Amino acid sequence: MTELGFDNQPDVAETEPRRRRSKKTRKPSKNTWFSKLKKNVFVAFFVDLLVIVGAALILSLLVKTFLIRSFFVPSGSMLSTLQLQDRIIVNELVPNVVPIQHGDVLVFRDPGGWLPADPQFTTSEQSPLQQASEWFLSAFGFAAPDSSQHLVKRAIGLPGDHVVCCNTKNQITINGVGINEVYLDKGIEASIPKFDVTVPAHKLWMMGDNRPSSADSRFHTDLPSKGFVDESYVVGRAFVISWPINHWRWLDNFSDVFKDVPQPKN
Repeated sequence: MTELGFDNQPDVAETEPRRRRSKKTRKPSKNTWFSKLKKNVFVAFFVDLLVIVGAALILSLLVKTFLIRSFFVPSGSMLSTLQLQDRIIVNELVPNVVPIQHGDVLVFRDPGGWLPADPQFTTSEQSPLQQASEWFLSAFGFAAPDSSQHLVKRAIGLPGDHVVCCNTKNQITINGVGINEVYLDKGIEASIPKFDVTVPAHKLWMMGDNRPSSADSRFHTDLPSKGFVDESYVVGRAFVISWPINHWRWLDNFSDVFKDVPQPKN
């Protein structure tokens, strides 16, 4: 009996490793700090908010880079089509995807010598906080910090066009045909300085609607560009005034004004 009794008793040396192994394989408790954090309503809301804002920012940046963006009108050269400080929305598919047409209101970068060399306000004069907030707002289209470094004019002459001021009716002629510029305010002449130009390939002849107060192509013929604007400087076509609300309207290119203009001969 004694021998049988000893054979049935578990060996202490064998049970100890089993106990240790059982402790090692025990699953961790699910009640961790991370689980508690996820269950917190305020934390979950904050995480969701960050995801939404981040996705909106990325989408806005993509739209601004490839499709549309906003600008503030920096001067009165397009009165009364555009008022000073109007906010306009620009289609950036023009001209790379959609071709430029006569009468389009275009936003373009300074081709060189059109704007003052030292603007009155630069980002170097802003604090880092101001620069960061302006960048953030511009990403969502609520600010346009570089508007003062762009110009807004109407495309009058396209590549190859022969543009002359003026005929006996005091009209600008394009390829021999006079145009009745109904977008000019009553009493404004087509142009005081006379000109006779042929627009080179990939260039544009740009003029503001407020002819007496628009330093456009007519007044930059002494520059190396001869007053023409290369198409590569065009940011896009302005198609709507978005702010202020009482100025909201679509911007017309007045295709009827140019419908009888023939294609250039050369």
